[in-house]
Amino acid sequence: MKQHKFSGTGVALVTPFHQDYSIDYPTLGRLIDHVIEGGVDYIVSLGTTGEAVTLSPKECREVFDYTIEKVNGRCPLVAGLFGSNYTHKLVQAVQEYDFDGFDAIMSSSPAYNKPPQEGIFRHYMALAEASLLPIIIYNVPGRTGSNVEPDTILRLAHASEKFIAVKEASGDLTQGMKIIKDRPDHLAVLSGDDPTALSLMANGGDGVISVIANLYPEHFSSMTNAALRGDFTTAARLNLDLLDLHPYLYVEGNPVGVKSAMEINGLCTSQVRTPLVPLSEQYRKQLKVEMGRVPTLQRV
Repeated sequence: MKQHKFSGTGVALVTPFHQDYSIDYPTLGRLIDHVIEGGVDYIVSLGTTGEAVTLSPKECREVFDYTIEKVNGRCPLVAGLFGSNYTHKLVQAVQEYDFDGFDAIMSSSPAYNKPPQEGIFRHYMALAEASLLPIIIYNVPGRTGSNVEPDTILRLAHASEKFIAVKEASGDLTQGMKIIKDRPDHLAVLSGDDPTALSLMANGGDGVISVIANLYPEHFSSMTNAALRGDFTTAARLNLDLLDLHPYLYVEGNPVGVKSAMEINGLCTSQVRTPLVPLSEQYRKQLKVEMGRVPTLQRV
């Protein structure tokens, strides 16, 4: 299998908050160390899990700058760039923004206005023309309201080598396999859905951009590494270790669940910005029980 720059485990890093909702930079620094030391291959800053949509432009810039400085070249960095529903506005922002220190940008397709596939294609091509960095296409139809069909992803990848990866977060394994089957060599196919990531890799996928890797970076990275080297016996065991935990990370929205789990493990507070709210007590209790059932990682 061809090794892409963004093969393996990426982590969609959370943005930790103080109780007053301000950004907790010392904890952010500890989390960066936690995931790098846990074996993740790269970090995505200010994706969905990072609550970028609730941060001001000034806060986003500060988080980016802090993350670049703290990572200090230890792993590749991806800047989350949420797709505006107005292509011209997004293009203008990309042209004016300083992405120095990042290795790629990741952008979701336009939300709310539900463009047709031709509109999605033109949107991403305009972004490719404007961006100096490679682009990870982020397909997350559960949030955007429209799916980026496999033919559109393949059309984009064949039209420009600027598109180096797709984060396929539809959870539709058939869709992922269609992309894998006909992709050009330069396109990495990454799962954006932790519970089905192993299945996608078993069918030729290149890795995952993960939520649960915030909590268990070593465990999830070990699963990914085992899958990519073809050791599916080990990968399956590690995957099943975490299987029953996944639903509680999303039952009341992301990153509500993973932040509650991280608080239980002493990594950060469960604080999220409204309209999200902390995990309800009934689910928090169940989450804690499931976390207690995760076995100690055996070195592989």
